[in-house]
Amino acid sequence: MKRPLLLVLGIISCSVWLLSAQENAKQFSIDEHLLKVGSHQQIRAWGYQSNTLFSAAGICSQCHGYDIDQLASVDAMGNDVNVMDAWAGTIMANSAKDPLWKAKVSHEVLVNPAHQNALESTCVKCHAPLGKYNALHLSQPYGMTELSTDSVGLDGVSCGACHQQRDTLIGKRFSGELFFTTDKTVYGPYTNPLGPMAGNTGFTPTYSPHINRAGLCAGCHTLITQTSDLSGNLTGDHFIEQATYHEWLNSRFNNDIPNPQGISCQGCHIPRINDPVKLSTGPPNLTRTPFGKHELVGANVFMLKLMKDNATALGLYSTARQLDSSIVRTERMLKQQSLSLTLQETSRTLDTAFYDLQLTNKAGHKFPSGYPSRRIYVEFVVRNDLGDTLFRSGVRQNDELVNENPTYEPHYTMINSEQQIQIYEMVMGDVNDNVTTVLERGKSSLKDNRLVPEGFTIGHPAYDTCKIIGGALSDPDFNRNGATEGTGADIIRYHIPLSGYTGALNVSAKIYYESVPKRFLSEMFSYSSPEISLFQGMYNSSDKSPVLVAEALLIGGFQSVATVASPLLNIFPNPSTNGSVKFECGDKIDQIELFDLGGRRVRNIQPNSDAFFVDGSGLQGTYIARIRCGDHLLTRKIVFY
Repeated sequence: MKRPLLLVLGIISCSVWLLSAQENAKQFSIDEHLLKVGSHQQIRAWGYQSNTLFSAAGICSQCHGYDIDQLASVDAMGNDVNVMDAWAGTIMANSAKDPLWKAKVSHEVLVNPAHQNALESTCVKCHAPLGKYNALHLSQPYGMTELSTDSVGLDGVSCGACHQQRDTLIGKRFSGELFFTTDKTVYGPYTNPLGPMAGNTGFTPTYSPHINRAGLCAGCHTLITQTSDLSGNLTGDHFIEQATYHEWLNSRFNNDIPNPQGISCQGCHIPRINDPVKLSTGPPNLTRTPFGKHELVGANVFMLKLMKDNATALGLYSTARQLDSSIVRTERMLKQQSLSLTLQETSRTLDTAFYDLQLTNKAGHKFPSGYPSRRIYVEFVVRNDLGDTLFRSGVRQNDELVNENPTYEPHYTMINSEQQIQIYEMVMGDVNDNVTTVLERGKSSLKDNRLVPEGFTIGHPAYDTCKIIGGALSDPDFNRNGATEGTGADIIRYHIPLSGYTGALNVSAKIYYESVPKRFLSEMFSYSSPEISLFQGMYNSSDKSPVLVAEALLIGGFQSVATVASPLLNIFPNPSTNGSVKFECGDKIDQIELFDLGGRRVRNIQPNSDAFFVDGSGLQGTYIARIRCGDHLLTRKIVFY
């Protein structure tokens, strides 16, 4: 009989496995480093301190940052890809200063004050590992108070958090239980490492293949918490708050098993290029390939923007340009690597129009994944040929969804009412099976219909940590094609009442991603602390617009129209203010057709080139462009003013 993986893992221990220290703390006399970011000359101070085990990123930036005097860390096209700037604007770099995280820790402590030490001790393991694990090594206490004055801990998930992790039990220990070297060994992906690192910094570069294994990320990206009842008593139960690593294990992307098609976490989040890149501003013989771009982005556009808008108040070292770069990369990942969408009309009667909307997960884990506030939802709107709305579901107003269920929306196989909204999310339940956002009160998931990755099956050993919960489990179209599991897709059937309308229909389906929905914060905002008040003020003044991940249209009967940016085709400017739009494709453009929203073709062009300007003289408003480019038939929305 196969044992569930969670039982095999056992109860997560809070013990720390570290080797004995071989040297005392090494302090650097320089307190800060001025980092020049490219030719833009933006200046920001980076921490230059060190503790017994680790150093802040300023130490690494001396050689792995931008050097205005040398052509270092650039790709074959001359683009600056230096490690420091790529990392510096990420959530990882700012994890210890994240105001939502600090507010949430405060919230959990206010709910269960007797658990303060345990709560803070666990939370800082992943958000401030360089401070926490140094303190554990020295047998010293370390919580939020100690972090607030620790410059090394405030470096967040800095260089040493990954490169000083040993291969001990990676992929086997979770909830922040990490294993670090204590002899200042730093692991990298290149054999026979060279360079003056050991002499200049005291850290010795060493080759180890585990630096590219997904298990390196598992310690913080599977989080299992203890459950407390409403009186603060521990029940002995455990709640799986997030299990991104186990979702990846239960997918076709898993390359920890013999799988030549597998892709590790690093394969997407530290994308490799085969260009020879000079790793350091120092010795010229440090050119290596392939090179991993330390972009380290996920999907949290909202928090990156909020932190950028409040950088001074939060004490961020990241420059505006570094944060902007991470925001652009995060949006690109959301729009190009997360989800594909198809929409088709399957039938129509005098009373009803029938549509199938298929969402397919392109990620190597659930989408959305990670912290349980995150969700995606479907906005589905049907209009007549005059632009009047006949049906709408998932429409947003005042930062909330119209008609959203006050507890939570169930998973829908078919939608035929504006009161129904398809939301893909995980909903936490407490000991009484009521919805909660208090992490320590989580006992079980009341709903988890987040899109699973391709290859996901309920028979996999990791399934017990990443279950499908609720109506999606019995949905014949959720991750299934007949009796076969593992599609990574879901089909929503929309049955739209027409009330006798027989004219043309224009249908829009949009998928939006929300990092921190307003309703997820209401429970926390009912408590008061300096951390909660600080974040609440920032949140209230922030732009809470969700990110449009994918869009599909049916205009006057045209088939599915993908309008989110594709890496294959560029159209600019769009909207066009001068009546001329350039179409640029990675292959030869054979045909460009423009249609108005009534379905009438107004342009038909055969460019026979990979770039072409379309004259929009006499056109005004929104049009649909259908482009034949190589083997692709692409459709885009174009606006002329």
